[in-house]
Amino acid sequence: MANSTSASLKLTVQATGENSGTWGQITNTNLLILEQAIGGYSSVALNATTGATLTFSNGALSNGKDAVIKLTGTITGNVNVVIPDSVEKTYIIENATSGAFTVTVKTSSGNGVTWGTTDKGKKMVYSDGTDVVDTAFTEVSSDYSPTLSGILDTNGNDIIIDDTGALEDDSNNEYIKFSKTATAVNEITVANAAASGTPNISATGDDTNIDLNLTPKGIGRVTLNGSGKIQGLAEKVTVSGSFDSDIDFDTQTQGVVLSTAAATANFTVNLRGDGSNSLDSVMDVGESITVAYISKQNATAYYNTTVKVDGTGVTPVWQGGAAPTGGNVTSNDVYTYTAIKTAGSTFTVLAAQTQFA
Repeated sequence: MANSTSASLKLTVQATGENSGTWGQITNTNLLILEQAIGGYSSVALNATTGATLTFSNGALSNGKDAVIKLTGTITGNVNVVIPDSVEKTYIIENATSGAFTVTVKTSSGNGVTWGTTDKGKKMVYSDGTDVVDTAFTEVSSDYSPTLSGILDTNGNDIIIDDTGALEDDSNNEYIKFSKTATAVNEITVANAAASGTPNISATGDDTNIDLNLTPKGIGRVTLNGSGKIQGLAEKVTVSGSFDSDIDFDTQTQGVVLSTAAATANFTVNLRGDGSNSLDSVMDVGESITVAYISKQNATAYYNTTVKVDGTGVTPVWQGGAAPTGGNVTSNDVYTYTAIKTAGSTFTVLAAQTQFA
């Protein structure tokens, strides 16, 4: 009986009684081929337009038998790297070619695995004798639900989260969602602290002076649980260059309204959330809000005669025990209003008029 050749690695299968005097040489070659299949490496230069066909020489070392193959060269079109039919083998393949074209590793007559035009990465694939199949083992991005068995240590590297990506809980509910600014140079830094220290969330980045915004959704509010300490505070002021005898004071968007146009009539102040939301809807029972309206007065003075909450008149509790009966000439009259919500749609309003001349 004559020698034969194995289907995948093309080893020489020696028949009984054959190869007198050369049996050891053939065996050694077979062992080298097995070593090549387990740990061998080849760099295969591709033809610019046709790619390459991996070789499987009978009873000899050849590049198709290596475990790791690096594809090189400059390609000018989409190319194929062909593995002969019937070969069953696993590969780690790196696409290190130049040129924005696809590379497909396939069997002679079957399907294969394609690297995209800009994909110069590595893949673990296998040929089942009919097709070449992607194992999807080489990149974490190929694992749609990777599970860590220990602590994730980035080894000093960043974690990249795509625009609108999120950190989620074990039920896929979002903890934190991220939104990208294309030209971003500023960011948030979170710092922990040693014993007796204070953890810190701060605005950092390339700019010298950077604000930090905490923005609730809709008419939601930012709540500080526990006591607070403020080292500096700026209050939103709306400067109005025209006088209106019916003033809608939007407490959601401003704390102070300054009218630089002199009053020409007595006026009404209506406290509300904003043009779409009532004050009742933005406050809870047991809360208060304080705002100020600054009215410019000329030689003929006018004053606030009516106070409303959400369009309904209220009788304020005026400082000093009596409502004002006039304004103060050639001055800025400051009216402060503290609205206390005592029940649904029920408010106690504390008011005061102060002259600043």
